[in-house]
Amino acid sequence: MHNTLLHQYQFILGSRKALFNYCEGISTDKLLTPLASFNNESIITQLTHVANCYVFWLAHYAMQDQRPFFRNEDQHDLYTVKQAFEQVNILVNDFLHRFSAVLDVPVTLPRKGDLVTTTPLQVFTHVTTHEFHHKGQAVNMSRQLGYIPVDTDVITY
Repeated sequence: MHNTLLHQYQFILGSRKALFNYCEGISTDKLLTPLASFNNESIITQLTHVANCYVFWLAHYAMQDQRPFFRNEDQHDLYTVKQAFEQVNILVNDFLHRFSAVLDVPVTLPRKGDLVTTTPLQVFTHVTTHEFHHKGQAVNMSRQLGYIPVDTDVITY
């Protein structure tokens, strides 16, 4: 299963690359524009949120490793967001390596004062589907800013 998830993450990287390539055609000012319809978030803050969810769920929650979060004020353009995701890629690799033999074994860990039972596979699925949810929001935000989105799905045609 470990190899399957590594392979699946390659598909996710391809979709993320399509989004980043698309965002290169959007001015930095627009990438940083807060939109009222998205709780005054910008495309950059949406992408930073996604990176931080990987940090929280994979590092802090599952691995009990206190890696630093990415600060919105440090993510001031697409280049810095891409750098954050390079760190996310390392984290995903560390996570999948650490749990490779026990991806479907339940673990009970603290979360907001309670104990939550999940599996590493559930945590991985959570962060990757969460990324796609916010990728869709980022594309929708770009449309509201006057851009015509490209296909950023895993399978394109």
